[in-house]
Amino acid sequence: MSRSLKKGPYIDHRLLKKVSNLKANDGTVIKTWARSATVTPEMVGFVFGVHNGKDFIEVSVVENMVGHKLGEFSPTRKFVSHGGKMAKSAAKGK
Repeated sequence: MSRSLKKGPYIDHRLLKKVSNLKANDGTVIKTWARSATVTPEMVGFVFGVHNGKDFIEVSVVENMVGHKLGEFSPTRKFVSHGGKMAKSAAKGK
């Protein structure tokens, strides 16, 4: 469910402070644990290290991401392929 329009989007103020102190496209990674923070237009051009529970996934923000949450671009689950011996032998054959 989306957040109420009356309340407005959730934006982490510490994250905005870090963004305002840096210049866009300078390549420094801004580490954050705030996966629920909404991407704002001020964040476009920056690279964020979004924590997924184990390590930081680098996410470079572009215009199409505005309005989404940072956590959407840092998956928390890793897919391990299905199958056993047959799947392994089929993958080697290709």
